[in-house]
Amino acid sequence: MLIPKKVKHRKCHKARGRGKTHLATSLVNLDFGDYGIKAMSGGWVSSRQLEAARRAMVRYIKRGGKIWVRIFPNRPVTSKGTHFTMGSGKGSPEYYVAVVHPGMVLFEMSGVTKELANEALRRASHKLPLKTKMISQEE
Repeated sequence: MLIPKKVKHRKCHKARGRGKTHLATSLVNLDFGDYGIKAMSGGWVSSRQLEAARRAMVRYIKRGGKIWVRIFPNRPVTSKGTHFTMGSGKGSPEYYVAVVHPGMVLFEMSGVTKELANEALRRASHKLPLKTKMISQEE
């Protein structure tokens, strides 16, 4: 699983403001590979979901091509147990998420045929909690 080696602040504020509807301004083009997955909706992708999607792609292409993961889970999500009463501060960090805006490229792939890449990316998109679409350099 992907987690940051070192963080400046252990906990982070609640997400307020931009929301899930604003379009991405970075990570919007294929920079490394020939095929990729682009997010059509916004949300959080946990490190477990990223790893599951990456494994689905790697296993399907049988380590034939090269895969780039373009996002990194660097935002801590905290939670408290159910046996705590109100108050007593914020919970401890449980897992890390990557904040995804619509239009971001999540994964890229090269070194495989178009049919193989489409199927691998389709399998990976089933592991993600977002609406996605496959893109290629030709488009």
